[in-house]
Amino acid sequence: MKALQTYVDNKNRWNAIFRGEQFELASAEGRRRVAQSLDADLSPENLTCDGELSRAEIAMRYQLLIQASRELTQLDPEAAKAIYELYTGE
Repeated sequence: MKALQTYVDNKNRWNAIFRGEQFELASAEGRRRVAQSLDADLSPENLTCDGELSRAEIAMRYQLLIQASRELTQLDPEAAKAIYELYTGE
């Protein structure tokens, strides 16, 4: 669960700066919110920063997001259904 925890920690650090939502994995609702965030981050526009990132950076981000998604699927298959990008690629 290293990639998933890293993802949550990074999101929480950024969200703390802007007083945003703090993610957690302890509850089903928390895991669902993490899944929604992963789905948003996997969208092509967000993944590539609207085409501004290099291929290497995109590949690194993609691998982290996919690994975190897989770990969330193992932890809570029901919550992971919210990661549409993982299943459809749309």
